[in-house]
Amino acid sequence: MMKRFAALAICFAILALAPVAVFAQEADSTDLETYTVQPGDNLYRIAIRFDSTVSAIAAENGITDFTRIFVGQQLRIPGTTATVDVPDAPDATATEEPGGTGGPNNQETGTYTVVRGDTLNNIARRFGTTFTAIAQANNLANPNLIFPGQVLTIPGTTAADTGSGTTTGETVDTPVTDTGSGSTGGQYTVVPGDTLNAIARRFNTSTTAIAQANGITNPNLIFVGQVLNVPGGTGTAAPIVDSGSSTTGGDTTGGGTTDSTAPPQPSNVAGGFELGGQVITFAYPDLMRGTGMSWVKIQWTYRLGEPALVVEDVIRNAHNRGFKVLLSIKGDPGELAANPDEYYREYASFVGSVAELAPDGRSVEGIQIWNEMNIDREWPSGLISGANYTNMLRQAYQNIKSKNSSVLVVSGSPAPTGFFQSCTTAGCNDNAFIRDMANAGASQFLDCVGLHYNEGVVPPTSNSGDPRGNSTYYTRYYNGMVSLYSSTFPGKPLCFTEIGYLSPEGYGPLPPGFEWAANTTVAQQAEYLASAATLARNSGRVRLFIVWNVDGEQYSPDPQAGYAIVRPDQTCPACNALRNALQ
Repeated sequence: MMKRFAALAICFAILALAPVAVFAQEADSTDLETYTVQPGDNLYRIAIRFDSTVSAIAAENGITDFTRIFVGQQLRIPGTTATVDVPDAPDATATEEPGGTGGPNNQETGTYTVVRGDTLNNIARRFGTTFTAIAQANNLANPNLIFPGQVLTIPGTTAADTGSGTTTGETVDTPVTDTGSGSTGGQYTVVPGDTLNAIARRFNTSTTAIAQANGITNPNLIFVGQVLNVPGGTGTAAPIVDSGSSTTGGDTTGGGTTDSTAPPQPSNVAGGFELGGQVITFAYPDLMRGTGMSWVKIQWTYRLGEPALVVEDVIRNAHNRGFKVLLSIKGDPGELAANPDEYYREYASFVGSVAELAPDGRSVEGIQIWNEMNIDREWPSGLISGANYTNMLRQAYQNIKSKNSSVLVVSGSPAPTGFFQSCTTAGCNDNAFIRDMANAGASQFLDCVGLHYNEGVVPPTSNSGDPRGNSTYYTRYYNGMVSLYSSTFPGKPLCFTEIGYLSPEGYGPLPPGFEWAANTTVAQQAEYLASAATLARNSGRVRLFIVWNVDGEQYSPDPQAGYAIVRPDQTCPACNALRNALQ
């Protein structure tokens, strides 16, 4: 029996998004407020809380990697000179804000005043209702656009939720005052689905220019009906075409609209073999480039109600370092279990909006839909099946492609395991799971089939001879994995979103459950990776080869560091081997 359910702690290191408590801050000796990072925090959410920006906080604290903050870290908040008193969220059983008439079981309606950091989904959960019900009660055309100070009517918890969550797909004429001068710009009235970035692109100006012209300190917060001065723009808004995708998603970046004037981008869907690495600290970009890696994989955990803007800095950071980006976006099993159909729509809307983001003029190149969705640590027990996953994959794929057809859509990569003896409520063997996916029509909704291979202890050229029990099982061998996935999805390229070899060398005994790799040396790790990459490139079937991992530091209970190609002495034998093999 192979215990291989490792490699997911990365989501913590790259900003897992979870509810956090608000703490009063004490000013430091330089008269700037300080904030102590709490579990689940990220720079985006901290910036929103203090009406600042990610870049400003990062610059003030000497942070060069926006994805790298840690619990307990003291951050100085620029632009603050007094104790910041952020209102605590009202308790779910308490009376609402002024104008409210009761708690979550009240059949009447009350009101709630939006505060910084709120999302409609969080407000709905706080009062025991749904965000769709609140959106309808307040005639919100785009539930993702709410703003501090806005007063919302909160319907009773038994109010019928009749929202369809869809738009009509019609062409929208954007209201605009044309000054008649391309150099002087004009005025623009914000409509549902707008973002400052989209408006800037529409008028051939910049987000910063519009923000400065309107005294906007947080470019992520604009609201429907707001009149903006547009400096230096063309004075004429390009038409917006609604793709008909869901408007109930958790972002503020488009609500199902695409800018018809956006320049075409080269497609990442077509293409030959490319090498990349999954990062945790992203501390070795030069070494990665020198190895021949052109892609970086970063894992992100989506939480209901979070806008797509939360990943802008991650994308920008990777692009600034010269890499294409594969975002592996998984979610929260508990949130999924609460209402699967609604969650599928929310998740699909989020990834579709991520595909639209272009923080540096370039969009994300690839999105992986979830991670190891065949085990109950990542997907709710009792709902694990290839058919259920394909339902979400279909909606995600359609949303992404409607927003940006050049994005490479990679299916989730099941955990390679024979533990479950086919399928149980707690999980499925990956062969049974992908067969279920294929029968549900998944091949129509993916550009590349995701797979993981990180339990090998023999050369990738071997098809037998694994020293462990069950030595004939296909997951033991590189060729066994490739053959299975290729035959299940004929004609579709494969994307190794994790491929790695575990070695304890330099670290000591492996933690429980990973003893099977005790005899693998660093030299073998390098040799096996180089050989597997060569086989992958020469096969003509592998599109991406993402090494798991580049720079892991944790060793117990999940030995990420043992998989890392950068070893404790800062050498990287696998880098040399990969570079030489793929020249």
